Amino acid sequence: MLIFDRIVWFISNGINVLIVAVIALMVLRLIADGMDLNPFGWTSRTVRRLSDGLVIPVRGGLRGFGIDAKFAPLVVILVTILLGLFVSQLVMTVASTLAGVIVSARSGAVFRLIGFIISGLISLYILFITIRIIFSWGMVSYKNRIMRFLVDVTEPLLGPLRRMIPPLGWIDISPIVALFILWLFQKAVAGTLLSGPFRSF
Repeated sequence: MLIFDRIVWFISNGINVLIVAVIALMVLRLIADGMDLNPFGWTSRTVRRLSDGLVIPVRGGLRGFGIDAKFAPLVVILVTILLGLFVSQLVMTVASTLAGVIVSARSGAVFRLIGFIISGLISLYILFITIRIIFSWGMVSYKNRIMRFLVDVTEPLLGPLRRMIPPLGWIDISPIVALFILWLFQKAVAGTLLSGPFRSF
């Protein structure tokens, strides 16, 4: 388990390093834009070359909402932090599920083993629905590979709920209902399969 913990620690710290690196790059971009540096100077060209891949797509999205494109670096920072949070949650969900499965398998607790697998899958599904909601707020197109994956994975649950539950005005509440159902199901698993001491059956 020590190696397992070190792998999780390494991945979590790697995510944090990436987040800090993107934030630092966007702060440099904001400073370069604010100081109105010579666009042909080495500093300006280097900062733009490193940051354009993140800033340009966000600028297009902001223009679609009628928002000034100069806020793109700030939006990139926000999106990076949110994505970092989701990836960290994904890593912790997978790690805790694997740890529970390993301990349950070693002790011969079959019901707990099944419970950890089901609870982990529910946690992943909740995470996928949450990311899909946020991506839909950001008007991410179905052409995006991540969005296409999220829609394909979550639509089997959200589609039937959407047909059964009418929207509140222009707000589709089926994802909220889906999250509540999954939360109840996860609590039921925790109260049955994961309750009690480790023992074999």
